[in-house]
Amino acid sequence: MKKSLARWGWLFTGPTVAAFIIGFVVPFVLGVYLSFTEFRTVTRSTWVGFDNYLKLFGDETFAHSLWYTAGFAIVTTILINVFAFAIAYLLVKQFRGKNTFRSVFFMPNLIGGIVLGYIWLLLLNGVLGMWARSITYNETYGFWGMVILMCWQQIGYMMVIYIAGLQSIPTELLEAAEMDGASAGRRLRSVIIPLVMPSITVCTFLTITNGFKMFDQNLALTNGAPSRLSELLALNIFNTFYGRTGFEGVGQAKAVVFLIIVAVIALAQNRFARSKEAAV
Repeated sequence: MKKSLARWGWLFTGPTVAAFIIGFVVPFVLGVYLSFTEFRTVTRSTWVGFDNYLKLFGDETFAHSLWYTAGFAIVTTILINVFAFAIAYLLVKQFRGKNTFRSVFFMPNLIGGIVLGYIWLLLLNGVLGMWARSITYNETYGFWGMVILMCWQQIGYMMVIYIAGLQSIPTELLEAAEMDGASAGRRLRSVIIPLVMPSITVCTFLTITNGFKMFDQNLALTNGAPSRLSELLALNIFNTFYGRTGFEGVGQAKAVVFLIIVAVIALAQNRFARSKEAAV
């Protein structure tokens, strides 16, 4: 078997490695290079050093989008995980129609983000219209509108992960805790939550990265209005790259900084969550 794997293993791993190099490594390296250039097309670029990064840090809209996105990611991560865990905790119990409820909660995740954005634009404008307002009237409306949209779309997906984690808990442990006189709240805090920490790690990782990367829903729901105040980082990069001639290099520099920020936050969160897993 080892000889066969050594001889023919490349036949199976080769296409995947080649696709990874072509689809990720090459564009990544090229993107980092282009962030130090002024260019119109990939093949016609002029080296400008750190000029693009200096313009980036002088861009007030980028700074606003960074803090706006950070707040959005924190709020959505907390809300999505709390509600997803609560719903999963209820739906692992035996009652009639629980599979139907699971399907209903998961269904929004199957709808494309741009479609969801336009659907919720109509719904929220219909509600705000009673006060002669729209979702793009104020950045606060836009913020909470995107929070509602993100939660509605992501809760069902995270719920499935939490259900899998809850179902993997040995029933003997729960029965033993109940026989020892532990209340439902004590069992939840001392037995259930520590044992589903791997699911919590996965869900918090996904929600925090999704919060930072959200683009299409932002584009459809507010498109940054009013005056780019409800513009998340991904949309800010898009508008810089495609909306201002001669700023393609600045947009690429923003993309590199964006990647570093998301990578650092995601790795820090993952390491912290893993340490909690090891503790239990």
